[in-house]
Amino acid sequence: MTAAQVPAVIPAPAFEEQYVPTLVGDPMTAGRFTTGGADVLLGPAGTLIITDADDEPARSGVWNAEEARLVGPAPTPVTERLLEPPWRADHSSLPIHIAVRAGADVLYLGTAWVSQADTTNGVLTDCELRFDTPLARELLDRVRPPRPPADLPGLAWLAQVNGDRAAALEQFITGWYPATGATSGAPSGLTSDATEPLPDDSASRLPDGLRQLYRLAKQRPGALGTQNRILPEPNLRTDPLGEMLVFGVENQGGFFWSLPWDLDGPEADPTVWFREFDEQPIAEQEPLGGFLIQFSLFEASMGADYLALPRKLTASQVDRLTQPLTRVPLRPFWPWVPTHFYVAPGLVLHVSSSDGETFDAWAGATHRSALTPLSDLPLDWNRFDG
Repeated sequence: MTAAQVPAVIPAPAFEEQYVPTLVGDPMTAGRFTTGGADVLLGPAGTLIITDADDEPARSGVWNAEEARLVGPAPTPVTERLLEPPWRADHSSLPIHIAVRAGADVLYLGTAWVSQADTTNGVLTDCELRFDTPLARELLDRVRPPRPPADLPGLAWLAQVNGDRAAALEQFITGWYPATGATSGAPSGLTSDATEPLPDDSASRLPDGLRQLYRLAKQRPGALGTQNRILPEPNLRTDPLGEMLVFGVENQGGFFWSLPWDLDGPEADPTVWFREFDEQPIAEQEPLGGFLIQFSLFEASMGADYLALPRKLTASQVDRLTQPLTRVPLRPFWPWVPTHFYVAPGLVLHVSSSDGETFDAWAGATHRSALTPLSDLPLDWNRFDG
């Protein structure tokens, strides 16, 4: 018997007695370990990962139709087996089999390969495994039963976007991010010889919008960004001429955002300037109050646990994608690649285009159920966590 002959649904006792030896080899020589609630069997013929049928992000299990996740810390033998190259199963590596307990049965999902892995001090902490054959929707709902919808962040803040923008920013951030405690410092993203430190009394010279964001970030550090970053207040610097306050940086240092630095005090809602290091600065279309809302929306979607990532889109596909959502009434964000935002409770979608003909889109959600409005769209998805 080969792995291809293993049935899709097997009574649990029969799976252990009849099929485990087929998948991993002699069970007498196989090691059995537990990682994030999953059983991991390491045998001479392969690896078998058995999870429970649930939808708990903190436990190992099926994440979407194309991916399962193993949550660490993993025992050393598991770390060594899964990180041993080559990752992708082929003739020179042992297969990785995925199965799920569902009541009295075990559902065999086939083989997978390690697509991404994170370690801390040599210990596997997170491992993403891509199925060789994606799961059908009916099977996905059995092995990852949908959880009841959680309380999703609402859209009351939208009414304030072109009125009281400070209120809109606060309502969005406090709704999206749970309070977690004080924020920690972060690298500035700029070399020390390229900028100058601020004087000790600089806080009083910061615009109200920036001071508000720092206040919110004390309990919600994610408000400073996950992909790009608003610099923590101690890391703020001026440019070499002392004329511009550098306050935001791209994650790889490719560009930054700055504000006019006026010793006589800040403008109420200053212009934000975008600049690649070797190019002329370009003004963002929204001043600081609108920019901080846009920055927060972009980073919320980029850092979300649940994602929906379509492949390249046409204008008509963008219309279908955004039809069930509400457009945020702001001018385009990010002059490099103009970007618009669309929202629903617990969901932020941003759509970008550099040529006006092809579009990139990225949706992030606080809960899997928030992606439901997109689930039936006839799009080609790179990833869909709904």
